[in-house]
Amino acid sequence: MTIEESIWNHAAESPDKIAVKSGKDSCTYRELTERIAAAAEKYRSLPGYAAGRSIMLAAGKQIEFVYAYFGAHLAGLTVAPMDAETNPTRFKYITDAIKPFAVIGFDLAETGVQKVALSDFKVLPPRAAAPITFPDPEASADILFTTGTTGAPKGVPLTFANEAAAANQINAFIRNTTDDVEILALPVSHSFGLGRVRCCLTNGQTIILFGSFVNIKRLFRIIDEERVTGFTMVPASWKYLQKMCGTDLARFSNQFKYIEMGSAFFSAEDKRALAALFPTTRVTMHYGLTEASRSAFMEFHEDDAKLATVGKASPNVEIAIFDADGNRLPSGSEGEICVRGKHVMKGYLQLDAKDFFFGDFFRTGDCGVMDADGYITLKSRIKELINVGGKKVAPVEVDEQILKIPGVADCACAGVPDPSGVLGEVVKAFIVKAPDSNLSFEAIAAALQGKLESYKIPIEYAWIDAVPRTHNGKIQRGLLK
Repeated sequence: MTIEESIWNHAAESPDKIAVKSGKDSCTYRELTERIAAAAEKYRSLPGYAAGRSIMLAAGKQIEFVYAYFGAHLAGLTVAPMDAETNPTRFKYITDAIKPFAVIGFDLAETGVQKVALSDFKVLPPRAAAPITFPDPEASADILFTTGTTGAPKGVPLTFANEAAAANQINAFIRNTTDDVEILALPVSHSFGLGRVRCCLTNGQTIILFGSFVNIKRLFRIIDEERVTGFTMVPASWKYLQKMCGTDLARFSNQFKYIEMGSAFFSAEDKRALAALFPTTRVTMHYGLTEASRSAFMEFHEDDAKLATVGKASPNVEIAIFDADGNRLPSGSEGEICVRGKHVMKGYLQLDAKDFFFGDFFRTGDCGVMDADGYITLKSRIKELINVGGKKVAPVEVDEQILKIPGVADCACAGVPDPSGVLGEVVKAFIVKAPDSNLSFEAIAAALQGKLESYKIPIEYAWIDAVPRTHNGKIQRGLLK
């Protein structure tokens, strides 16, 4: 069953239940289906429309985004959801890749590509279209573009079946119910945030689209007034909340039934501290990629002894470790993390799929180890591994130790050429100094002695103003070199 079919089923069963809220706007499940149907007719009326074509859609927290997104699906279109503030270079890269017949909600459109205002989808008269023809599960629903942390962005086509499978396995692990109310302050232009919209509406619950974490007072007020039971964030969001209000979020510890985190590294110490603030909440964190959403999960209370890992395979997902030649490795062996499941894309846009699969296992490009219980310890992106005289160094391991040193506000390590020409590469640490700190490079090197093997200790250091990161907090190490 596609997500669109699930929405229609919930509209039949609970027509007056609130589906989506955004600011002062809201819609019931019945109204949501009427607005989606109206949006589909809007697309069909546009010049150049044909089922199977693509659009680019500015993805924001407006309620009309939800109408426009699912309406495009109902009209048989493939959607490329994008940040409304996408820079012109990325915008052109994506338009060249997918050749959309229309762009929705952008002013940057290339000459010759028709523009439609996103607000047009808010004022459309409701349309109770029947009977509805739902999308073919194997048809392309979306094309998402990676953030390009290790190279040019890649287009990721996802089918309706991929997205439905992902939503169902996420809901199965988190155990949210139709009675839940979730507030979403994450961008919906990225896999995590957009995935939460799909999960909630598949599940028949209420989702509240909230601008951002910046307005904490308003965020907390809405959580209280709407009796929110579900909350999502990335580690960078949690760090911001801690900085601005300490542990005040814990006031909702008896109200939140679940929290989902993901998208970036979160230390075992941070996981344990967050779990302590929410002793009765199901605090979860996922590991996944745009290409294979939420492939692994963990729950901080249940997995207390495994918090240094990224969890184990999600429901209906298989994860294995392979060597570079495509041989499956036994537990305890280090290699490439590979994923199999109905949620996994079939291949990249305009790239040969065989380069990214071992059989039907998708190659994540991440290096890791799986223990005998199935828990995965993530080492690094394979392209980011630092080769020090034949010994592999995962930069995140060095980052973690440096971040423990008082006076360090942030840090990212990368491989650079060995000045001596002997080792090939050495570790270089790029460090953001905490305000008023008098920390020196010599003091950092001394603090790392005994914490890391000698070849993992940085040879070079540099002070920087900020670590380059994606919107979701992933370090862009390629920009450090």
